[in-house]
Amino acid sequence: MASRRMETKPVITCLKTLLIIYSFVFWITGAILLAVGLWGKFMLGPYISLIAENSTNAPYVLIGTGTTIIVFGLFGCFATCRGSPWMLKLYAMFLSLVFLAELVAGISGFVFRHEIKGTFLRTYNEAVQNYDAKDENSLAVDNVQRSLRCCGVLNYTSWFTSIYFPANGIPPSCCVNTSDCNSSDLRNATIAPTKVYQQGCYELVTSFIETNMGIIAGVTFGIAFSQLIGMLLACCLSRFITANQYEMV
Repeated sequence: MASRRMETKPVITCLKTLLIIYSFVFWITGAILLAVGLWGKFMLGPYISLIAENSTNAPYVLIGTGTTIIVFGLFGCFATCRGSPWMLKLYAMFLSLVFLAELVAGISGFVFRHEIKGTFLRTYNEAVQNYDAKDENSLAVDNVQRSLRCCGVLNYTSWFTSIYFPANGIPPSCCVNTSDCNSSDLRNATIAPTKVYQQGCYELVTSFIETNMGIIAGVTFGIAFSQLIGMLLACCLSRFITANQYEMV
C-alpha cells in the first residue's frame, strides 16, 4: 500500500500543479469578463439602449460573472493547495455551471447578432421620430450621431418627419462643424443638408454592433470550453486523493 501511494504521489503533484496553473488562468478569464462587461456598459450602452426594445442587463451579467469567477478562481487555488476532495468537487461543480451559463450566453449573442438589423431599424426610427433632446433615447441618438458622425436613420431626411423638426430643425448632434451650425440653418430644409453629415446611422450602427457582438460571443465561447479542462483536472485530482487517502501536509 505504501509503495502504491509513493507511485501516485508524482501523479497527484502533477495534477495539483496543472490545476493551480489552470485556476490562475481561470482567474484571469474572470478579470477579462469583468473588463468586457465594463466596456459593454460604458462603450456599447448607448447603442444597446436603442437596439433593445426593453432594457438589457447583459453588461451587468458579465460584470457579475467575472467577479464571481475571480472569487472562485482564488477558491480553486486554495482547494488545490489544501488537497480537499469535497472542495475540489465543489470547484468542479461551479466550473460546470459556468460552462453552461457561458454557452447559453454565447449562443444568445450569436442569435442576437443576426436579428439585430430589423429590431434596430424599428427602434431607432421610433427614437428619431419621437426625439425631444431630453429623454434617454434622445440622448442616445445624439451620442450615436456624434460618435459615428452620421445623421438620421438612412440619412438626414429622416429628421424632416420628426416631431422635433418643425420647431427646432435637425439636432445639433448632426452638425459636421458645430461652430458653423446655428439653429436657424438647422430649421431650413435647404441649408441644413449642407451643414450636417450625409450618411445615415443605420448601416454604421448595425455594422459596429454586429462586429463587437461577434467578438464578445467568440470570447465567451472560448472561455466556456476552457472550463472543461478545469472540470477534468479537479475531478481527477479529487478521485486520486480520495482513492489514495492523500493529504497535503
